[in-house]
Amino acid sequence: MRRVAAFFDLDKTIIAKSSALAFSRPFFDEGLLNRRAVLKSSYAQFLMMLTAADHDQMERMRDHLTQMCEGWNVEQVKSIVREALHDVVNPLVFAEASELIAGHHARGHDVVIVSASGEEMVAPIAEMLGADYAVASKMKVEDGKYAGEVEFYCYGENKVVAMEALAAEHGYDLSQCFAYSDSITDVPMLAAVGHPTAVNPDRGLRKESSERGWPVVSFSNPAPLRDRIPTPSRNSVLATAGLGMITAGVGFATYLALHRKKS
Repeated sequence: MRRVAAFFDLDKTIIAKSSALAFSRPFFDEGLLNRRAVLKSSYAQFLMMLTAADHDQMERMRDHLTQMCEGWNVEQVKSIVREALHDVVNPLVFAEASELIAGHHARGHDVVIVSASGEEMVAPIAEMLGADYAVASKMKVEDGKYAGEVEFYCYGENKVVAMEALAAEHGYDLSQCFAYSDSITDVPMLAAVGHPTAVNPDRGLRKESSERGWPVVSFSNPAPLRDRIPTPSRNSVLATAGLGMITAGVGFATYLALHRKKS
């Protein structure tokens, strides 16, 4: 049998906010961004959240972020992301998305994050989520710093290119695979698999999904991953307590036996 993968977009599909915007505060605190850049980026992301992001908007956002990051030290960026990851991203993860990822893993499927955000942010987030692979945009690096150019923009049709490369490498049958996204710009990604689903779709994707008969679901419950540890059932609590009592009893009996021998 061919292997199956579930491909997930990241922003507004798995997390409730743009990943680039989520890290703007840590970047500001470490001196990579000034106040004007933070406000400009926040405003641009806010507009994208309110309206469906079309091709021109995505291209403008790519150019803006590329120019803004030019000259940044790559290792410093990775360090900031690593240190801020759990405080910044963890509370934004949709509980429904986390459960869906766990469900795919339980069925033996690989989970792949496919995002237009930079790989320095996407890869650690994917690892935190327990995803098997991550594909993201890659910027050109010269002498350890961003050169102001994009080597691979993981957006639109390029997401399909990345998915097909992974399918060839790992033996996925895309006709049996799953894909999840919120944006009209990810129609190629959704159309590339046999089981597409629109998650929190923008207006364009909602219309497209209706015309194509794609399922539509809503994720609305961001919750930290650490808060999702199941509460032990009453039976398991009683069993644990019973085991503790048995262990204590055995220990006490052993103590008495040793004490008698010494006497």
